[in-house]
Amino acid sequence: MTDGSKPKGELTLRTLAMPGDANPAGDIFGGWVMAQMDLASGIRAAERARGRVVTAAVKEMAFQLPVKIGDTLSVYTDIDRVGRTSITLHVEAWAHRSRYNQMEKVTAATFIMVALDEEGTPKPVPEE
Repeated sequence: MTDGSKPKGELTLRTLAMPGDANPAGDIFGGWVMAQMDLASGIRAAERARGRVVTAAVKEMAFQLPVKIGDTLSVYTDIDRVGRTSITLHVEAWAHRSRYNQMEKVTAATFIMVALDEEGTPKPVPEE
């Protein structure tokens, strides 16, 4: 890590940034990074809700650094709040730049997930 900071939360997803996810300059598309963060949020929230969840909102997302082809993207999730039917998570994306042995924070956002029943209507999140 370059500045001494550490990821907040639990490592939930790791994936490799590939050429098909990049623009001609070799920068990975922001939408791809956001999709990985959404997947991680869904995994963590579904585990907590013990069932199906959907993304209701994404708040306050700004990219600080680019992800490059060949970087390993690690997504960390931390449950901030559990409401009656919703789960709010703090999500961070970090790029491990193996050729430089560095890990840098790329972006962070707040994801709000909603638990659903079999019919697709909101259902209460069970007690832990």
